[in-house]
Amino acid sequence: MQKDTTSIELISCGKTFKDGTRALEKINLNINGGETIVLLGPSGCGKTTLLRIIAGLEEPDEGGKIIFNKENVTDLQIEKRNVGMVFQSYALFPNMNVKENIGYGLKVRKLDKNKIDDRVSEMLEMMHINDLSLRRIDQLSGGQRQRVALARAIAVRPRVLLLDEPLTALDAILRDRLRVEIDSLLRSLGITAIYVTHDQSEAMALGDRIVVMSDGKISQIGTPRDIYYHPQNEFVADFIGTVNRILGSDIKKLDSLEGKELLFRPEDIEIVEKKYSHLTGVVKASFFLGEKTRLIVNYNAGEQLSLEGRYKKEYVIGSEIHLRFNVDSLIILPN
Repeated sequence: MQKDTTSIELISCGKTFKDGTRALEKINLNINGGETIVLLGPSGCGKTTLLRIIAGLEEPDEGGKIIFNKENVTDLQIEKRNVGMVFQSYALFPNMNVKENIGYGLKVRKLDKNKIDDRVSEMLEMMHINDLSLRRIDQLSGGQRQRVALARAIAVRPRVLLLDEPLTALDAILRDRLRVEIDSLLRSLGITAIYVTHDQSEAMALGDRIVVMSDGKISQIGTPRDIYYHPQNEFVADFIGTVNRILGSDIKKLDSLEGKELLFRPEDIEIVEKKYSHLTGVVKASFFLGEKTRLIVNYNAGEQLSLEGRYKKEYVIGSEIHLRFNVDSLIILPN
């Protein structure tokens, strides 16, 4: 595990491109040493621009500052910031084999050959790719290429590791497997990492904290649980997972919620006997998903709710069901 971790402070970091496009509003953000931060949001929200500013690939607008461990690195070029980068496109050298790709950054830094060999061997072992060391890049699968890209980025022992949608090009099963491996790797290294994705599951799995972005701004910062259970605005509530909306006046036996719009997750409502119910509905659609079943339920003359649970009973379309809320899980957005 890395002992000396790097904290990052961003001060008024905005970005306006030469054509006048405003990609990023002025952002302030503090990242703890050894923390994994995920920048999450839809395409065009500014997350990759922010990552490139941290890396030194883009300059912030005038007045913006990037601080590494209280050192102002705003004017330092990328090669002097000692950051490692992993891209969606891998960005590996096709004319070099796996071993040469991993050692490239060390060679550029003019390390002794024996040290380079030792470090490369360490990376091959860490990423479980010893048997690929002499393979050409075009002989590797997507998952293998991504492991090589990670090994190359980590080999130089960067202060900060930056990952820009590194799993997007992979199939779903491989994405899930590598997600687990990356999480384990980051925990073992104890390195400060910033991970860009538009995938909510990836963000939830990897982030110590998630920075949800929209339209060049930060919408909310929090742990995965905070973001999921306590969204602070409409955008975060809608973007993270599935959310239902219902008026308090539609819920029986909960008069205190009259006049309020309530949000809740599909798993926070259960099917009960009528006498215990808050709401009665009719099953419109049922989807058996293996580990859970998703029901779409009509209530109140056409309004819909989505439910998810481990329902062993099969619910027939058109059948009436009675629902009860987990009241503690109802979300009321701040005004």
